Amino acid sequence: MSEDLKPEWSDPNEPDKCSSVIKRGQELEGQQVTIERNTVFQKRKSMEPSIEALVDGVLSGNRGQLARAITLVESNAEQHFHKAQELLQKLLAHSGKAIRIGITGVPGAGKSTFIEAFGTYLCDLGLRVAVLAIDPSSSLSGGSILGDKTRMEQLSRNPRAFIRPSPTAGKLGGVHRKTREAMLICEAAGFDVILIETVGVGQSEVIIRDMVDFFMLLVLTGAGDELQGMKKGIMELADAVLVHKADGSNKEKAEQTRKEYSRILHFLQPATKGWASKAYICSSITGEGIKEVWDVIKNFEEKGKSSGVFAERRKGQQRDWIYSLITDQLHYSFFHHPEVKLKLPQLENEVMTGEKTAATAVDILFNTFLSDGK
Repeated sequence: MSEDLKPEWSDPNEPDKCSSVIKRGQELEGQQVTIERNTVFQKRKSMEPSIEALVDGVLSGNRGQLARAITLVESNAEQHFHKAQELLQKLLAHSGKAIRIGITGVPGAGKSTFIEAFGTYLCDLGLRVAVLAIDPSSSLSGGSILGDKTRMEQLSRNPRAFIRPSPTAGKLGGVHRKTREAMLICEAAGFDVILIETVGVGQSEVIIRDMVDFFMLLVLTGAGDELQGMKKGIMELADAVLVHKADGSNKEKAEQTRKEYSRILHFLQPATKGWASKAYICSSITGEGIKEVWDVIKNFEEKGKSSGVFAERRKGQQRDWIYSLITDQLHYSFFHHPEVKLKLPQLENEVMTGEKTAATAVDILFNTFLSDGK
């Protein structure tokens, strides 16, 4: 073998100051050459599990297969759509047995803290709890932090709990458009309670009412100005209002706030037929009120099932689901139409420069979109 060489970046005038050397490789006799010259390496594609494997995994409570199944239904890829629908069809008969609870509230009300305390309490009762935590997506980058699982550190380690953070993906109301499908998969996996946490509170938040059985609103003390900000839209949808963080010196204020909300709820139309919505206080730190919240929900479920309101609500939600999917499919089909995609940038420029009105541009695009069907 030839003498060792110094690398190009070494100083030829002071070679001793460079400790690196270039050694020529040598082949041993009988050594098999396993790598061909100029070979292009490609990352091995991960094998997607079959529908049968996903169904068996979900029904057996395999958490890894459960996560893969939810990832499949959340995918926007065209090749995953029919596979996801086949999966949901096979799991549909095993769903619908859990109590579905929606939780919303003003930012800072402690939704994640409450869910961790409430979920841990339910797990201690022997129930299995699935949390679908919806995180806001950036309007600029489209990305999400998905930090709810980190905030629910104790609950995430509980073997009886499953936490799935999902981005809103720009969906109005802070609920991911595939939340319904994820909820059905969790029910098929044998979870007894499904908790859906939304990103915040507002009148656009009503979408969560269309997919849950019981809807809770978390509020803070000193709610005078907050009530004006929320108006009565969201209040009319709540089956219960929880004044959170009722501990320490804040407990007395929380009780006053509870009374304020109770007076307001008394004059509002009930969110559920035959059910009187009330306000309660609770603390995730001390655990006070957590048991009472669960007792209220169980009472709600018992009354709703005996009166038929429970089943009627779920049938209505299934009907609303159809129209929601129609809207999503039309939106997707329109913006992926090849002729629409071709004309849209030009029409955008003409509208921005004042050459065309927005209504005229939309009319042209829809005529283009519908022309294939004539």
